[in-house]
Amino acid sequence: MNHDIYQEPLVSRYTSREMQALFSERFKFTTWRRCWVALAEAQHELGLELVSREMVDELKSHVEDVDFAAAAKKEKEIRHDVMAHVHVYGQQCPKAEAIIHLGATSQFVVCNTDLIIQKKALRLIKKALVNVIANLADFCRSYKDMATLGFTHYQPAQPTTVGKRNTLYIQDLLMDLDYIEALERQLKARGAKGTVGTQATFIELFHGDHAKVRELDRRVAEKLGFDQVFPVTGQTYPRKLDMKTAETLAGIGASAHKFAVDLRLLSNLKVQEEPFEQKQVGSSAMAYKRNPMRSERMTGLARKLMGLPADFAATAANQWFERTLDDSAIRRMDMAQAFLLTDAILRLYVNITSGMVVYPKQIEKHLRAELPFMATEKILMACVEQGKSRQEMHEVIREHSVAAGLAVKEEGLDNDLLVRLAKDERIPFSLGTLEKLIGNYQEFTGRAPQQTEEFLDEVVAPVLEKHKDLLGGLDSSLKV
Repeated sequence: MNHDIYQEPLVSRYTSREMQALFSERFKFTTWRRCWVALAEAQHELGLELVSREMVDELKSHVEDVDFAAAAKKEKEIRHDVMAHVHVYGQQCPKAEAIIHLGATSQFVVCNTDLIIQKKALRLIKKALVNVIANLADFCRSYKDMATLGFTHYQPAQPTTVGKRNTLYIQDLLMDLDYIEALERQLKARGAKGTVGTQATFIELFHGDHAKVRELDRRVAEKLGFDQVFPVTGQTYPRKLDMKTAETLAGIGASAHKFAVDLRLLSNLKVQEEPFEQKQVGSSAMAYKRNPMRSERMTGLARKLMGLPADFAATAANQWFERTLDDSAIRRMDMAQAFLLTDAILRLYVNITSGMVVYPKQIEKHLRAELPFMATEKILMACVEQGKSRQEMHEVIREHSVAAGLAVKEEGLDNDLLVRLAKDERIPFSLGTLEKLIGNYQEFTGRAPQQTEEFLDEVVAPVLEKHKDLLGGLDSSLKV
């Protein structure tokens, strides 16, 4: 690391080596060369006499040995990155020098390379996403029966279970996985379209043979790993695709943000926490603290990711006619950042869900403090069964609930609602009877355990089985 200049934190602190490599200069420029090889090879196969097998083989032999310094020097001289690399590649391949980039425009290598990078990057995102889902599924199954206080408006509400709550996060991620797979189906090669997408130069090269030009387009795409090619383009592949890519990745950010904020709130309640390492320091001043730093980091990264789609929408909307260059600089930053941010977020998500901690006694404490309030509807129905007026009982229970709530808030007392009701002659039950009516707080979770099991078995398990090749083998350890 050069300590004298700004370093991108996404690279130095947060992201995986695999994702960094995909957006590296080496991968980009060697892929440019693979594009030139694919073009020359397809031209040779289709009978273009200008391109010999010897030329193609020479190009193939120098794909990896990019002279970065020479290319940078040439670009500084001519102010064109693609032509600088054409020049350097040609020096290394003197026999093939004359046919490198034959009939192509700069976006032949730039766009096809961008699409190859995105295709591979989506595979990494998909792998991390599937592993998060698997971690959460194991967690949900382990805690499907554990009753916990539910919250609406961050106010105590009807109990749910720890497992059921976490199925909500899985459901969001399954939607994200669907969107990723839909996006994968949209990823096509730009292929060999020529300067403004009309293939005019290739028609000239093949002397008006439209069938061969069409086959050239298909073969180049196939050699680059695509089974589809955009049927029409301007100079670039449609930037609408970038917009949808950004939206899909931002959706993962939103899912992760929701989970991370919830876990931070649960951490404050001391009922569920992210992993905390033995020597980890929570605060520089307050030694006792266990700050949820991973969830907080995930929140911040997700906030950045969720803000990126607007950039891509503006770029897509501003592509004048066949192309304008104002997409270049912003895409150099935003496309890499969108994928790197998603990678960082999902690595954190895998890390957190690999070792979440639950505190049953603290969960029980919160439940017991609120359960009398939760049970008021059940008590109301029992009073009606004893012949009491529903409206009258509702008012009685409401009065005592408000009074008990104020005692808890203003005086710091325990919740004594049941005692207050038992002392009221209008309520036809003793304290013992009221306590029996409440019974086991597990009864208040409804079908949460069953819903969790059904969801895991019927929805999640088939998805994990479908993507079992993506499970495991993921390093989610934190750099810092």
